[in-house]
Amino acid sequence: MATSAPAARTNIAAALTDLLLTPGLELTEAVDRHFAPDYRQRTDGRWDDRGEFMAHIAHLRTIVASGSVQVLDELAQGDRYADRHIIDVAKADGSTVRTEVYLFGEFAPDGRFRRIEETTLMIEGADADRNLGSAR
Repeated sequence: MATSAPAARTNIAAALTDLLLTPGLELTEAVDRHFAPDYRQRTDGRWDDRGEFMAHIAHLRTIVASGSVQVLDELAQGDRYADRHIIDVAKADGSTVRTEVYLFGEFAPDGRFRRIEETTLMIEGADADRNLGSAR
């Protein structure tokens, strides 16, 4: 059942920018800004709880040097969120990865994500980077 929208909600561009593209922002602070305590995520069929998600982001922070997020489509209605975005990543080893993501989510009452389910499609990159969306 959809609930009324809070005054300030997160979105995927803000979340990914804080998680991966803002050097110096502590991981726990970045996650707390955008993800509820009971957060769960399914990426390409694999479910992770908030702790597993944080381990994934901590790993990505060791290999991502820079990047950008381009939101192609975005819709929020009540407590539901959907988007299609492209994330371009320059890795610390000099290689690059471009991934298109199809995402459906649910907001907690405070405007943070409670759940995200996403499917990723690597557009450019090495075969070894195909699992970047769930790598640890």
